[in-house]
Amino acid sequence: MNLGKVMLGFAATVAAGAVLGVLFAPAKGSITRKRIARRGTDYSDDVKEKFNSYIDTISEEYDSIKDGVMDLVDKRKEKVVMASGKNHSK
Repeated sequence: MNLGKVMLGFAATVAAGAVLGVLFAPAKGSITRKRIARRGTDYSDDVKEKFNSYIDTISEEYDSIKDGVMDLVDKRKEKVVMASGKNHSK
């Protein structure tokens, strides 16, 4: 699933929840607005944390793949050097 779509869906859900919270809130408007702002900050922090975790996972995968490719390149270089050394000794 596309990360942009997930984040957009999450933002839409938060916005809808905030609107419903205001409409059905039993508290005064000022108190309700503070609660919504606090929850928005909490949700924002959660999204940032999950996004950073996602980026860390991708970075680890990238590093792993890069290391594997570099190992393959080194092995191929060794084979080429060994093969060229055998050809020169003839």
